[in-house]
Amino acid sequence: MEKLLGSIEAGGTKFVCGVGTDDLEIIERVSFPTTTPDETMALVIDFFKKYKLKAIGIGSFGPIDIYPTSPTYGHITSTPKLAWQNYDFVGEMKKHFDIPIAWTTDVNAAAYGEYVAGSAEDLNSCVYYTIGTGVGAGAIQADHFIEGFSHPEMGHMVIRRHSEDTFEGNCPFHSDCLEGLAAGPALEKRTGEKGQNLSEEDSVWDLEAYYIAQAAYNTTLMLAPDVIIFGGGVMKQRHMLAKVHQEFEKLVNGYVKTPPLEEYIVTPTLEDDPGTIGCLALAKKAIK
Repeated sequence: MEKLLGSIEAGGTKFVCGVGTDDLEIIERVSFPTTTPDETMALVIDFFKKYKLKAIGIGSFGPIDIYPTSPTYGHITSTPKLAWQNYDFVGEMKKHFDIPIAWTTDVNAAAYGEYVAGSAEDLNSCVYYTIGTGVGAGAIQADHFIEGFSHPEMGHMVIRRHSEDTFEGNCPFHSDCLEGLAAGPALEKRTGEKGQNLSEEDSVWDLEAYYIAQAAYNTTLMLAPDVIIFGGGVMKQRHMLAKVHQEFEKLVNGYVKTPPLEEYIVTPTLEDDPGTIGCLALAKKAIK
């Protein structure tokens, strides 16, 4: 049997596990609910034991410890999901699979998927945001994640509140940071409806675009990436991208010249697959 690559997208509500080839072709993918480590990890391990694997890539919800020399490297750390606090994720996998394991955040994994096979393919750099249940981002430059003592937490950047927005914010740490104002739960609390139930004409989308455009603006001035990719459930509203472009142009006000906006601020080419493709690609890279 051909040895395959393994992929784990460890999310706050579900774990998506997959296996694939060196060509990043997905052979099988399954989903398990995120409950407790004992329950969820048993399902994950049983799934992978069906296959001969040569490496596994993991993109996990966080915060996580990504510093290789840290005594808690491979752990999920101060997550709000109490059962998973200080959980040795990589250590548990190593008990069952003595193979290379790549370890990063869930949004870094999605960023890497788009970098190797999506909207940033053949480019030198990208920043990927997910605007969904939370807001997170990953940045890549020359095939390396941009990070230092830890991974970026761009979803909690402070942004300017819209003058017509009276919503207090939904982040327990910062109230009206990007996640607190623009993530899916903030949208739902502000309107009393899930985003998919709202009309395209609803004025809340103008607020969303205003906040997401600020994320793109801040990213442009700080990192000047070749492309900024916005994924996640909120950006599945296809009308949003044009609104973000308009707000971004107003914010930049001619100060910097970017690539054409339809090529610079985009949605994922891989649609629902960037995390799985990214984890497979990181597993392949870990072998080297």
